[in-house]
Amino acid sequence: MPNTNSAADSGSASGRGRGAQLSDVTICRTCGVETTTPPPRLCPICDDDRQWVPASGQQWATRDELEAEGHSLVVKEREPGLFALGVEPKLGIGQTCYLVRTELGNLLFDVPAYIDAEAVARIRELGGIAAIAASHPHMFGTQVEYSAAFGDAPIFVCRADLGWVQRTVGTICTYYHEATPLPGTVLRRTGGHFAGSAVAVWTAEDGAGVMLSGDSIGPVAREGWVTFMRSFPNYLPLSAAVVRRISASVADLDFDRMYGNFGQHIATGAHHAVRTSAERYAEWVSGEHDDLT
Repeated sequence: MPNTNSAADSGSASGRGRGAQLSDVTICRTCGVETTTPPPRLCPICDDDRQWVPASGQQWATRDELEAEGHSLVVKEREPGLFALGVEPKLGIGQTCYLVRTELGNLLFDVPAYIDAEAVARIRELGGIAAIAASHPHMFGTQVEYSAAFGDAPIFVCRADLGWVQRTVGTICTYYHEATPLPGTVLRRTGGHFAGSAVAVWTAEDGAGVMLSGDSIGPVAREGWVTFMRSFPNYLPLSAAVVRRISASVADLDFDRMYGNFGQHIATGAHHAVRTSAERYAEWVSGEHDDLT
């Protein structure tokens, strides 16, 4: 069962133990999230109105099969102290994950759908992983495997989304509203896309606050704007009340830049973008501009 003791709920923990050998974990080919062995008939994360099960049916793959197919982890520096992690060829929904480097350890925020020995070696070169967190269940990826590979690094999961975790281990640390996985880093629950959707914020090397926004707050193509959705692939919106609540949930956080989980970026003015975009969205879904349609 997940670790739900008071120390975990305080939202802080440190890596412990020795790294384990990579196991031949089973992964959903559609969402890229690890599952139990044997796997269920359908991936519960895909069998949901925010995701989809392919018309061709559920497809599972083992880590060894994916390695044989030539998948690998690609690491790119986005700014000093921040590295984007992706899987090529594309696996699952093709998310961009991030490694945040701090003086007291590294945070893996959103988790790749694939891991191998080369991925572990590359991340070790960058200082390893001291804590792991996902913005929401679509981004759980192979979080248990990454934890085991880096000394049983604690995995932070919002209690509101704990039921979506398929592989439960003792390194899971639960929180609800806010957590501090490492000094100087903050996880903040926003809700919206999932009840436990969260963002991560830390202070970059140049002193600016940076947000990793996940799906509840998504940067869009036009610089300076974000959007909010229950489901991006199925185009399900959120209500005006929920969008305003998401905006309010991060209003007190200090951030000027933002990175989304598909590589999107707001170079400056991200805090203003959240507030103004939320109000614009809320006005449209509440019917204030119906005369223009």
